[in-house]
Amino acid sequence: MAANFWTSSHYKQLREQEEVDVVQPLDKEKGITLEDFKLIKMQMANYIGRLAQSVKVRQRLGKITSETDSISIGYWTLKYLLDLEDFQETPMVIRLGGLSRIHLWVVATAISYMRRVYTRELKAMTEYDPRLVAPTSLYLAAKAEESTVQARLLVFYIRKLCTEEYRYDIKDILEMEMKILEALNYYLVVFHPYRALTQLLQDANLNDLTQLSWGLVNDTYKMDLILIYPPHLIALACIYIASVQKDKETTTWFEELRVDMNVVKNISMEILDFYDNHRSIPEERITAAFNKLPMRP
Repeated sequence: MAANFWTSSHYKQLREQEEVDVVQPLDKEKGITLEDFKLIKMQMANYIGRLAQSVKVRQRLGKITSETDSISIGYWTLKYLLDLEDFQETPMVIRLGGLSRIHLWVVATAISYMRRVYTRELKAMTEYDPRLVAPTSLYLAAKAEESTVQARLLVFYIRKLCTEEYRYDIKDILEMEMKILEALNYYLVVFHPYRALTQLLQDANLNDLTQLSWGLVNDTYKMDLILIYPPHLIALACIYIASVQKDKETTTWFEELRVDMNVVKNISMEILDFYDNHRSIPEERITAAFNKLPMRP
């Protein structure tokens, strides 16, 4: 996996945080701030997950281990890390029920595509409406991951999930698909932390951390980490957080890996800061951010 990653377009497309946190001039004219920019992308990642719950696909991926079945994005992670006894799912924390049944890799790839579209010198949200980019990214990711999803079925569930003014047609999806392909320069390969995570947990004999660390990896797709760091470092950061939380001694194991622990710890802090800053997001705040986007013609 590592050899393939280091020679892949994914590796060549990695960006610095400063390059990712760029609001395009067209968006600034509409009053979209960096905070709005991040919030909209996070909500669109949630939307891709909800849409994926509904759409049935034929997938090529092998069976995911039972420990990871039906893990929700954020639920286990926040409950462990924040010790919220009465934790309830919020718009930020959505359940990707049965990810092993709902093509986990397709969802993760779709979120990666959606985020890449708005990176650096690419496209503005006022130009490429995220409410259309998100479902189209799922449609494109299903093809890239060798699953099958019919456009008409995708549109059917879009209409069930969205308000009337954003119920897009097949024509809209197919037109945006070509625009996304051009924006991504046809680079569709995405490596995810999940495979590295499973291998690393087995190597460290930490299989009892599978559920918690897997939930942490799921939550990283609420951020732009997949655009910035190699996937194995994201996996290691999630294992590091899980091991500290569950009081597991892993110092020797990490030292034997000969990875830059400063980078691993920096990623860990980004994840923990994300939880700290997004425990609760008022619906009014979300609505205000989306109201800055142009209305559909």
